Amino acid sequence: MASPLPSPKTTATQRDPLAALEELCFIHTMRSVAGRLRQALILAVLAMASACAVVPGTGRMQLNIISPAEEQRLGRQGFAAIRQQMPVSQDENATAMVQRVGQRIADVADLPKAEWEFVLFQNPEPNAFCLPGGKVGVHTGMLPITQDDAGLATVIAHEVAHAVAHHGAERMSEQILLEGIAVALFTGLADLDNETRIILFAAYGIGTTLGRVLPHSRLQETEADRIGLIYMARAGYDPAEAVAFWERFAEYKKQQGGAKPPAFLSTHPMDAQRIENLKRWLPRAKLQYRPR
Repeated sequence: MASPLPSPKTTATQRDPLAALEELCFIHTMRSVAGRLRQALILAVLAMASACAVVPGTGRMQLNIISPAEEQRLGRQGFAAIRQQMPVSQDENATAMVQRVGQRIADVADLPKAEWEFVLFQNPEPNAFCLPGGKVGVHTGMLPITQDDAGLATVIAHEVAHAVAHHGAERMSEQILLEGIAVALFTGLADLDNETRIILFAAYGIGTTLGRVLPHSRLQETEADRIGLIYMARAGYDPAEAVAFWERFAEYKKQQGGAKPPAFLSTHPMDAQRIENLKRWLPRAKLQYRPR
């Protein structure tokens, strides 16, 4: 049986002209995108270099283009809106405890001219929050888990640490920067077809969320744990109680049966990692602990 004739080799001149053109267009597009993204990143780096600050307690460099006065204005405005939407607890004893513990933490915090306010809100969800400038809210649903002053000090010190580290202003600053890069990139791709621009814009959004926003949120939470541990010790609360609180909170969430997102999709550190971190930082915090 005769051997089949060998297929003729395809040379550059024999290639499908349309396929060759598409390949050239793709290469040109990717080079154009890379160049424009590089320009946007250069602008971002220059912006970051001109608006860097240092986080008290950790020494981390952060981006912050929000002034302290603007922080306080936004905090007051946001807290007033929350108070209109969420009822304040009428439990005088619990309210007094929140304000007592909060003031002790605020007295040792590194945030001069802060407008501290500690409010107990009637809400069964176990949660607490802090707005820029020193506005701290605690839900009544958190009190069964905190159990006592030391447990509550863990929560409030963590929230106060967010204010001291200007985490809210940092998030706003980074959001402004990321949106600016997105606008610059999208404008620079005006010569591309609409479908390609939408794909690239979506990829940018996913990339910045997974590569920057979520990891940075976890970093801020870890930083607040670390600073808060020092503050509760300075205020006279045993920092070891922070570990006990997070173990109780982890058990509570486990009993609620809530599905945990993968670590890379979470805004907060995993409970086990959080507890391990606190145990590692305890010796340093103990040095500043003076029982009252």
